[in-house]
Amino acid sequence: MTIREVSERYGLSADTLRYYERVGLIPPVPRTRGGVRDYDGASLGWVELIKCMRSAGVGIEALTEYCRLFQQGEETQEARKALLVEQRRQLLERMEDMRRSLDRLDEKIENYERGLACKERQLRGG
Repeated sequence: MTIREVSERYGLSADTLRYYERVGLIPPVPRTRGGVRDYDGASLGWVELIKCMRSAGVGIEALTEYCRLFQQGEETQEARKALLVEQRRQLLERMEDMRRSLDRLDEKIENYERGLACKERQLRGG
């Protein structure tokens, strides 16, 4: 697939895809004889992984480290697992923070709804 096709498929700009490759988030993408990027299944797998991890809030540094470790081979499995476990822990922490924020917003909305219901009753003479 061309960079344009990958960009459209994953909702990432071509500049972002080039950046990911340049900083080592995506291993070097195969190229045609003319030097045009030709994303294969493995490259698309990396794009999907990076997109998923970025949506989960995983930082560029952690992802770069993961990719670097992956390219070093099987002997880095434990280090890769440890990195993912830590990122999971951080994501759970952020999710708990978001849950608390959501609970607070729900409370505030409920307060407004109760206040509006009370005012409506007053307007109706009740």
